[in-house]
Amino acid sequence: MKDGFELRKSSGKGEGIFATKAFKVGDIVMVGVIKEALNGNHSHASQIGENEYVLHAALITKVNHSCDPNCGIRANETGAHDYVAIKIISVNEEITFDYAMRNYIIDYFPKKCMCGSKKCRGKITGWKDLPGEKKKEYKGFAAPYLLELDAKNSCEIVQGIHNK
Repeated sequence: MKDGFELRKSSGKGEGIFATKAFKVGDIVMVGVIKEALNGNHSHASQIGENEYVLHAALITKVNHSCDPNCGIRANETGAHDYVAIKIISVNEEITFDYAMRNYIIDYFPKKCMCGSKKCRGKITGWKDLPGEKKKEYKGFAAPYLLELDAKNSCEIVQGIHNK
């Protein structure tokens, strides 16, 4: 409770994290702490580099996806992801973020997104498959290496075209 959030049942999603206090835009809602390095990507993994994945400690792994989230992420000094309010979050509101803000490729969720947002994309995607306008909207609230991977992959595509 003192942290401003708690684990509760989330309608249709199992469990989720809910605000026990209000947060303003820019407030750090949850501080990321890396629990362990992983050998690969999975549903609770956070990507911290091109081929680097970690599991965060505590309740961060329980934050649900939304195609219209109220939090974004910022890498902190340890490389972990802090969750930062990108909208006003009211008491009892579920804390959410877009999984594309942390992982370049996502292929381990059901085919149909169940976030319930009016802006739902229909499928949980990674950063790679996120529409350009969404990437612009998330500027400053997505992991920095995602932008590096975009730049690297666009260079590889251009080089591939020139090598044909």
